[in-house]
Amino acid sequence: MTERPRNDGGDADLTLRVALFDYGAGNLHSLAKALDAAGASVTVTSDWSEALAADALVLPGVGAFGQAAAALPDDRGPIRTALEEGLPCLGICLGMQLFFERSDESDGHGIGLVAGEVLHVEADVVPHMGWNDVETEDDPLFDGIDGLVAYYANSYVCAPDDDGPIIARSTYGAGTFAAGVRRTNAWGVQFHPEKSSHQGRRIIGNFVREATRIATSARPGTRR
Repeated sequence: MTERPRNDGGDADLTLRVALFDYGAGNLHSLAKALDAAGASVTVTSDWSEALAADALVLPGVGAFGQAAAALPDDRGPIRTALEEGLPCLGICLGMQLFFERSDESDGHGIGLVAGEVLHVEADVVPHMGWNDVETEDDPLFDGIDGLVAYYANSYVCAPDDDGPIIARSTYGAGTFAAGVRRTNAWGVQFHPEKSSHQGRRIIGNFVREATRIATSARPGTRR
């Protein structure tokens, strides 16, 4: 990605510095390209100190829960605290699942930002692969999108302990599941916006816009 100059003055021309975390599981090019097209300056990193120092964090959907959980530091506290305190974050598919405490897929603990667990999809055909309707709630992540249809590639779904964090739902197999969650400025989506045509690009653009607004509203000398 082309590196753009960092504007530390906190004005509206700030270029958002996004850390795209690399679990070491696959190609992140399409997601990095989509973020760059939305106006962000993207750094792919596997260093949590660097990731948490950015203006915004993206947890991608490539890999398995156990491998990704192993890439988290032993002490999840600093990551959870950063997100609780307002660091903008977009978790995609596996990245959304990492918001939760645990997963049926494999051993290991997530960040614990959202109370709940990740369960295997109950359906005749698994994985859940392809396009599906998404029922969205009123949230800036979905601004300008009417009748969202998104691309899925998942064998597991998130089950929050309560419905409070849920901002989107889809139906597949045995029932309805959380297609999107939000806690503070951390958004998670079970689908892949970078593979979801113009509506997915709009979601990524909305995230970059909201994260930039949060960064520019921070007091001078602070990240957010």
